[in-house]
Amino acid sequence: MKRILSRLRRAAEDYSMIDSGDRIAVGVSGGKDSLAALMAMKNLQRFYPKPFYLEAITIDMGFDNMDFAAVAALCEENDIPYHIEKSDIKQIIFDYRKEENPCSLCANLRRGAMCTAAKKRDIKKIVYGHHFDDVVNTFFLSLFYEGRLNCFAPVTYLERMDVTVLRPLIYVEEKDIVRFANNTALPVVKSTCPADKNTKRQYVADLLEGLDQENPGLKHRIFTAVQKSGIKGWSL
Repeated sequence: MKRILSRLRRAAEDYSMIDSGDRIAVGVSGGKDSLAALMAMKNLQRFYPKPFYLEAITIDMGFDNMDFAAVAALCEENDIPYHIEKSDIKQIIFDYRKEENPCSLCANLRRGAMCTAAKKRDIKKIVYGHHFDDVVNTFFLSLFYEGRLNCFAPVTYLERMDVTVLRPLIYVEEKDIVRFANNTALPVVKSTCPADKNTKRQYVADLLEGLDQENPGLKHRIFTAVQKSGIKGWSL
């Protein structure tokens, strides 16, 4: 946690993510990344010079056999208010529309559901668990499949919803999150989505991992290129 927390704090300060009095929710899918983000934000809350309110929100997408009771217990142990918002996202994507490539639509629906849930709870900032490797992978997904240089920003203001999305784990490598999750027995909820681990994103992640092993430091150089690229929201 110390390693993750130091990088989270640096990102928060580099990109001015937190102001005194902010009401912040962590979007908790049940995966290791969002749970690590939640625990890091809770640890940050304890000593950060700008006091902020923190809670966790899960969008229940309607998949079978996904039990968030252990996540609720973790939140209770750490004095984090926790809310589960029911949705029909699974039904829309797989039952009605029968999407062959569901990830993009799913992300949009989840984002909308999260913003709506946050707004109902008077929350204006949402933390997602996107990390260092996600930055690099997203950059190449955009390049390979959209033909453009693009990536999500560390801080994104969604004008239509009047909500700001924060990604404070952008300096944290996935291997550190995996180590933290294993060492602390985080109550990870396994996704039962039929598209899980069978996506273009996973293909790009595996490809870049192989290239990084052949060319040590490659992903770090790509990350630096993203920061210097002029992509909106990335300039320090």
